[in-house]
Amino acid sequence: MALHSETARPIPPRPRVIVTRRLLPAVEARMAELFDLVLNPDDTPMSCAALEAAMRECDVLVPTVTDTIDAAMIAQAGERLGMIASFGAGTEHIDIVAARAHRIMVTNTPGVFTDDTADLTLALIILVSRRFSENVRTLREGRWAGWGPSVMLGHALGGKTLGIVGMGRIGQAVAHRARAFGMDIRYHNRHRLPAAVENMVSARHEPDLDRLIADADILTFHCPAGPETTHLMDARRIALMKPDACLVNTGRGQLVDEEALVAALSENRIGGAGLDVFAREPQVDPRLLELPNLVAMPHLGSATYEGRGAAGERVIANIRFWVDGHRPHDMVLPQLP
Repeated sequence: MALHSETARPIPPRPRVIVTRRLLPAVEARMAELFDLVLNPDDTPMSCAALEAAMRECDVLVPTVTDTIDAAMIAQAGERLGMIASFGAGTEHIDIVAARAHRIMVTNTPGVFTDDTADLTLALIILVSRRFSENVRTLREGRWAGWGPSVMLGHALGGKTLGIVGMGRIGQAVAHRARAFGMDIRYHNRHRLPAAVENMVSARHEPDLDRLIADADILTFHCPAGPETTHLMDARRIALMKPDACLVNTGRGQLVDEEALVAALSENRIGGAGLDVFAREPQVDPRLLELPNLVAMPHLGSATYEGRGAAGERVIANIRFWVDGHRPHDMVLPQLP
């Protein structure tokens, strides 16, 4: 039985691993070969009580980004739990500081969903800019009167200013794709990127977020959730947008004040919006779904066979590194203030 230097607790050679949601069959089969695996058979999100019980009964918990694991839950997990191997890139659902204090290793799966999410972002940019949702609704409801030179018009992407808020892996991948459409790419980030990266994706840094919002024809958000970014796009900032500008959010639902967005879209104060994430998932404000100038997706950013399979493989690799007494490449540490 190994003793891990990061957790200072013994690790069984075949640890008990509890997975909170169903993964791809090939991933589950490989996990069953390697670990003492316990699955969630009905694939419904676990309650807090169920998560707390699981944490007391396993060596490794494999949650997803929808499982909130706070300090109180970590404190009562007991001595057995040594690792939280999260499925997904985000870690705001886990109290990393509390886990570190209780010598529990935390890992994630960064990078595997970058291209998938960037692809969906570009799809939403096109759909919203060209008013596809509104016009398809016209067709489905039998209100289409036929082609006309001045009806059902949207906006071309070439020459438009794309404002990217959050220029990590996904933001850079969006910029790379947008460059092929001839867009003028500007970005706002906590830290400016090296000049070589800016040149590679043809992006210009804008340190003033309000100025970026006011200048952009399309805004897209790729920030992590947290106290500093909750309602980053509030009523005041939405009011800064151009009347025909569009907002796209494939990051986190908490980034946009949905009440303010509903008001702006209802009053046609902005051109439109595309959302893949919502503030209270899986509940969605019904007023949003009724808006003709909104394209709504049910959190599909990472929903590809390839991406979900790769994430599962990364979870397995992280657990195996831990079992062997090594530090996983995807270990997550508390962020410095």
